[in-house]
Amino acid sequence: MKKVTYITEEGLKKLKDELDRLITIERPKISKAIGEAIEKGDISENAEYDAAKDAQGMLEAKMSVLSEQIATARIIDESKINTTSVQILNKVTILNKANNTTMQYTIVSEPEADLKVGKISIQTPIAKGLLGKKLGDVVEIQVPSGKMQFEIIDIAI
Repeated sequence: MKKVTYITEEGLKKLKDELDRLITIERPKISKAIGEAIEKGDISENAEYDAAKDAQGMLEAKMSVLSEQIATARIIDESKINTTSVQILNKVTILNKANNTTMQYTIVSEPEADLKVGKISIQTPIAKGLLGKKLGDVVEIQVPSGKMQFEIIDIAI
């Protein structure tokens, strides 16, 4: 059975756009590079040919992953999201009990994660530790640097 990925409409559109870009722009570029390398003669010791074939293999693998994510994607009904407990697509503000700093994360599906904009994957230890918890709960989460305590101080949409 394939793993279902819950995703927003915006996230699914980004995946489809990226796959389309790889198919229509990157794949022809690599095919052209392979053709040019072949035109130069003996491909058995042709570094340009080897590099282009490697790039082609990586591109095809990336396209395969994107295709799988799109095929198994299920759009999240954002109207059903609430803030009684932490769930996917919630914006959660937490207080680090050790150093009294606050952090705000939006919990999203793996393909939509982008830490630079505060979107963490539902697969991360912090997100897993917060899921299902309520406002005011203090949770202890195992992170790479050890156990940390966080207090949930806000749950928003």
